[in-house]
Amino acid sequence: MQRLLYILAYPILWLLSILPMRILYIKSTVLYFLVYYVIGYRKKVAKDNLALVFPEKTDQERNRIAKQFFKHLCDIIFETIKAFTISEKEIRKRFVVTNAEILNPYYENDRSILLMAGHYGNWEWSGILNKLMQHQAHAVYKPLGSKQFDALVKKTREHFGGIIVSNKKIVGVLFRKWKKGTKTLTYILSDQTPKLGAFKHRDTFMGINVPMFTGTEELAKKLDFSVLYLKVEKVKRGYYTATFVPLVENPKEYPDFQITRMFFDALEDQIREKPEYYLWSHKRWKLRKVD
Repeated sequence: MQRLLYILAYPILWLLSILPMRILYIKSTVLYFLVYYVIGYRKKVAKDNLALVFPEKTDQERNRIAKQFFKHLCDIIFETIKAFTISEKEIRKRFVVTNAEILNPYYENDRSILLMAGHYGNWEWSGILNKLMQHQAHAVYKPLGSKQFDALVKKTREHFGGIIVSNKKIVGVLFRKWKKGTKTLTYILSDQTPKLGAFKHRDTFMGINVPMFTGTEELAKKLDFSVLYLKVEKVKRGYYTATFVPLVENPKEYPDFQITRMFFDALEDQIREKPEYYLWSHKRWKLRKVD
């Protein structure tokens, strides 16, 4: 069944991906009205999350954020589809790295990097980073249940030469490259919800006590990799900037969980400034500690 679904869906997705962005954004607007007003996809989840983390805001303010978020989410869906065939020239115009030169000292000092990021802005266009650096670029992902769609996701995210590695294999892959002396930059979405019973630490995210994913920090300490934060900002529809923000140079010098805290502090600052660009449809606070 999954193979049949893929055979039916792939031609449609490919045809959509070759359309100009202005056409895709028209379709995104239509999808928004269907998703928000007709289907109500995860509308309750998003509104519950907003009520939880922004109790000081009025219902009207939270509803405005929810609507803006779903508009952005629909844009992300079509931007992800566009990533199947987008040219390097076009994505360089739409996803601009503001300070690539900040990586020069890491090249000079032979330092590998773990790049922490959140589900904020556009995380699907980060594959272009591989074209802007000397390090070998990797990105961590969770494999899909369908082999066909999983292969499509990998192919899309490796469009510009980066290497996509599953979350279960990344430690071994980076360890082997570390032993060979290969310098890498690895992109990790670090705001994910760990499985129940599989986490080592709790802390606050947007003021709510939740389990924390600490794998990025643990990996940094194990391999002595420097840690940076990728600050992605939406400039306007279809255009983003990405800025490298150094967090720590020598992770072993930091107490346990402090690096994770630094990452969440940086992400929270962005969310509070422009909350509509965070992934509110995700059940990030489902395992929160209730007093």
